[in-house]
Amino acid sequence: MKRLFIMFVTISCIAGSCTDKDDNNVDAVNIRIKNTSNLTFDEVQVGDAGKVHMNIAQGDYSDYLEYETAYSYAFVEIKSDSATYTLQPFDFVGETELPIGFYTYELDITEEGEVAIEFKID
Repeated sequence: MKRLFIMFVTISCIAGSCTDKDDNNVDAVNIRIKNTSNLTFDEVQVGDAGKVHMNIAQGDYSDYLEYETAYSYAFVEIKSDSATYTLQPFDFVGETELPIGFYTYELDITEEGEVAIEFKID
């Protein structure tokens, strides 16, 4: 019986139930940031909701934050050291809101100092 329990826990963790998704609302849009740049992100604001992802090291992920409305791309402002990098979409005409779920914005800073975004469904 003990072996069966250990096997069940192991399979559950491998299947993804041991992630940071557990603490979030599965009835909301949950977004996290992955820092794919060579900088440390001190603050990342996504959209105009006033939500800020804090202290994301190179190659790391932020925690998920809940959003009422989100799209596959968004306004993004990154603060790193004393520099600020901004991605400002022109509009969302023709875009549909993301359904309830978990998403990742992979963010990078180009050599030209522009924000590059790659959208992932988790």
